[in-house]
Amino acid sequence: MGNRTRELLDFLHTLEIDRVSPSVIDAAQNCVLDTLGCALFGSPEPWSRIMAAEMLAEAPRGNSTIVGEGATVAAPAAALCNGTAAHGFELDDHLDEAIVHPGAIIVSAVLAAAEAIDASGARMLLGVIAGYEFANRLGLAMGVTPSQRGWHKTAVVGPVGAAVGVAKLMKLSVEQMQCAVGLACATASGTKAFAAGEGGGMEKRMHAGRAAEAGVRMAQLAERGFTAPPGAIEGKFGLLDVMAGTAAKPELLTEGLGRRWAVERVYIKLYPCCAWIQAAAQQLVELRGPEPLFPEAVKTICVGVSAYAKTQNGNPSPQDTMGAQFSIPFCVALALTGDPADPAAYSDEAIADEARRRLAQRVEIFVDEEMEAAYPRHYGARVELELVGGKRMSAARLDPHGMPDDPCTREELEQKFMRLTRRVKSDAEAAQILSEVRQLAGAGNVRRLTGLLGK
Repeated sequence: MGNRTRELLDFLHTLEIDRVSPSVIDAAQNCVLDTLGCALFGSPEPWSRIMAAEMLAEAPRGNSTIVGEGATVAAPAAALCNGTAAHGFELDDHLDEAIVHPGAIIVSAVLAAAEAIDASGARMLLGVIAGYEFANRLGLAMGVTPSQRGWHKTAVVGPVGAAVGVAKLMKLSVEQMQCAVGLACATASGTKAFAAGEGGGMEKRMHAGRAAEAGVRMAQLAERGFTAPPGAIEGKFGLLDVMAGTAAKPELLTEGLGRRWAVERVYIKLYPCCAWIQAAAQQLVELRGPEPLFPEAVKTICVGVSAYAKTQNGNPSPQDTMGAQFSIPFCVALALTGDPADPAAYSDEAIADEARRRLAQRVEIFVDEEMEAAYPRHYGARVELELVGGKRMSAARLDPHGMPDDPCTREELEQKFMRLTRRVKSDAEAAQILSEVRQLAGAGNVRRLTGLLGK
């Protein structure tokens, strides 16, 4: 394994809770809270129920909780189920420039492993901090090439970040941690066929779950002595070579190490749709005003984004929920005529609305020079709206609200959590979960928290 990878692992291996600033600990707890909110909301979805039923039928019994279920299973199986639920409705957090959804993978993996070995809350938070840090740096080192080739970077980077987080939690030696990373590289996979415009199905929903499962399993194998090639990341045919080739920037694995933490730079999503779409949707809600427009009131609507977003998110006729959540035209039409923050607006019944689908067909997408130059550091959009009657409005924003440069407040984060959890929990139960997350750093174990996450 290259020297930078080992340098990063050495740094994370020696990390202890008393050497982490209170702001980093608080940010890690925010990541846990947001992920659990997404997992609780996603637990009744069909993909979550199918995965849970499969694991409850097949997985060896263990001590790790499946969110929304009354039974426990082995840690890898719980991570698979919870990662699938947390990533199941496009509401989970994101690392912008790395182009990775970390929480559904790393929090799911570390929580399941913490419950399995009765680890402390502080140890769990260290695992989350380490996992986010490694995932972010690996995603940065890969750059945009894998995404442009059709790889889903969340599923490529995720197993490795999860393996680091779990290895940190389990107090593996740095050599074992290195093996866990190498083994996790062998599980890195996941294509973006779900965004091809022919109907996304449920495939993407399980990408985070599979990555979380792999991270737990590879750390467990490394603990038992299963070894891996040392160049699994930086060497010939290593992950950077295979995924990014000459475009890889391995120096980003360690640049500025310890000066800025990934958990403090996450994007908290407000709408259940692709991150590239949020800026356009937010601006159109502001331009239209508090009341939705009738589709017939819109004369023209143009949206300027990066070339990548235009290519990936340009389908005007989504066939299912997954397709709608990845469609700029659909989400733009929804932002003008409905509530893009409402998950029900992406149901199969809702996306069949003929008036809204006709409006989506009229949305013009173009590559905006400013947004293209800012990609992937910013997920911006320019919108130009003309109403019947001649009124014209326009706006441009590099960062949607929730991004690191325009972050959600603590209150907004907690409001999102309470809103999502109402699907399966009372406000009193949700408040208990929130309280336990806020006290994780001092918790002797995570069982008080996980005991609140089942049925």
